[in-house]
Amino acid sequence: MAKVIEEIRRAQRADGPATVLGIGTATPANCIYQADYPDYYFRITNSEHLSDLKEKFKRMCEKSMIRKRYMHLNEELLKENPNICTYNAPSLVVRQDMVVVEVPKLGKEAASKAIKEWGQPKSRITHLVFCTTSGVDMPGADYQLTKLLGLSPSIKRFMMYQQGCFAGGTMLRLAKDLAENNRGARVLVVCSEITAITFRGPSESHLDNLIGQALFGDGAAAVIVGADPDTAVERPLFQIVSAAQTIVPDSEGALDCHLREAGLMFYLRKDIPVLISKNIEKSLVEAFEPLGISDWNSLFWIPHPGGPAILNQVESKLGLDQQKLKATRHVLSEYGNMTSACVLFILDEMRKRSADEGKATTGEGLDWGVLFGFGPGLTIETVVLRSVPINVH
Repeated sequence: MAKVIEEIRRAQRADGPATVLGIGTATPANCIYQADYPDYYFRITNSEHLSDLKEKFKRMCEKSMIRKRYMHLNEELLKENPNICTYNAPSLVVRQDMVVVEVPKLGKEAASKAIKEWGQPKSRITHLVFCTTSGVDMPGADYQLTKLLGLSPSIKRFMMYQQGCFAGGTMLRLAKDLAENNRGARVLVVCSEITAITFRGPSESHLDNLIGQALFGDGAAAVIVGADPDTAVERPLFQIVSAAQTIVPDSEGALDCHLREAGLMFYLRKDIPVLISKNIEKSLVEAFEPLGISDWNSLFWIPHPGGPAILNQVESKLGLDQQKLKATRHVLSEYGNMTSACVLFILDEMRKRSADEGKATTGEGLDWGVLFGFGPGLTIETVVLRSVPINVH
């Protein structure tokens, strides 16, 4: 009997590592330029009398290294729902009604692009993993997306709510386990984020809120993950070699978000960049020691862009060459911080840029890379990636 069970287990498992087989991204149509945003933000929230706070916000926006962002919320929607604009007004129902519809819709756009690149019929998708920090509902955004895309009713679904900025890494970790332990599995991973749950007017007593208003943007990203790709019809982009999660010591209260009647409120400690940069090397050593790698400049880098201060401190602490974080800085500049979706946007940017620049692999010509998620807790997700050769036709 033990032999039979062992044979069944072996038959259930894939032979090779989980592999990314398609990537898609999407944003709302409404584009906001950071240079114009302070004037717009203080006007739309009826806060122009807070002139000192507006100057402070302008400086935050200038230092953010963000050029533009995309947001579902536009002037028309905000005028129709004035409570969203007021710092602490009860507005959760209005916000929920908005994001419960829009999060799966934006997710569908990204997923459709990932499926198109993968090139296989959507009936081959066996698992769906959906994550959002924007709203909570039952049945969840995973169910809504199944309906919107016309996926199989027997698809195996996982819904992850309220994970925050580290969740892009969590999604890849989960997809890896599913793909490698279910032979033939094809996992659709979707991260969809809409800031309508966190947007609000300024408050002189809660400056953390202003930091969020200066950084966050809307976006959705999707990947198809599967092991043992059929290279006749599937094109591997990256292999997911290992994945780990850890809580940073002494980081309690460093980054907290609480769902209240006024939406999702966030609270930040000023030492977040120091905490991350001080602890990141330990995660790198644990991830790359088995591979005999200790030169961090020999890797391609996909860290979550929590903000420019985090990127600067990580770069300096690890002695990284300046171009190492180019893809991350580009995504921050063009989209802002899109919470869980960011790292998947960066993954997409990296393989596109590598191909455009004629590099030998999807990871800037390098073999090994690291994807980092940083988020509430303070939690670090570390994913080891291996690039694949780019076939130049």
